[in-house]
Amino acid sequence: MRDFDDNEFPQAYLITFRCYGTWLHGDARGSMDRKHNIYGTPKLDSNRQLEYSDSKQRKHLAITLDARQRHVVEVAVREVCEYRKYILRAINVRTNHVHAVVTAAHKPEPMLDSFKSYATRALRGGGLLSATAKPWARHGSTIYLWKEQDVTKAIEYVLLGQGDELFRLDDD
Repeated sequence: MRDFDDNEFPQAYLITFRCYGTWLHGDARGSMDRKHNIYGTPKLDSNRQLEYSDSKQRKHLAITLDARQRHVVEVAVREVCEYRKYILRAINVRTNHVHAVVTAAHKPEPMLDSFKSYATRALRGGGLLSATAKPWARHGSTIYLWKEQDVTKAIEYVLLGQGDELFRLDDD
């Protein structure tokens, strides 16, 4: 088995996006910002002042998704994949974030943007989100899965591993 696939695109992507205001910089869980966002590097340490400052800058309260909203978001992501011919290998819509493992011969950022915009439109169209509420945090995570074993690991994480342990590609 080869260690690296020299294709132009990876086998799949693990795409994650969070609900607005649910994980602020300075949070005790650690966080990333635009200056500290390199795979494998430490997160920002817990910082109550930074977390408080971030909370004061929010335009509205944090968004959490109830069961109906989670279903609508999942359907919207599935519709994007079907329409754009992406292969959705796993999805898990949580109360404060969404994970999807997707195969496509495209860069992941436009997929992420489409997932968020379709889901927002569906939530608003269903009367489940006000016209002024911003449901998603800025950007999201787009992890490239070059090896089939990494795809398998990501699918398992999305479907079964939603505890405290965050996803890592490193060997166990």
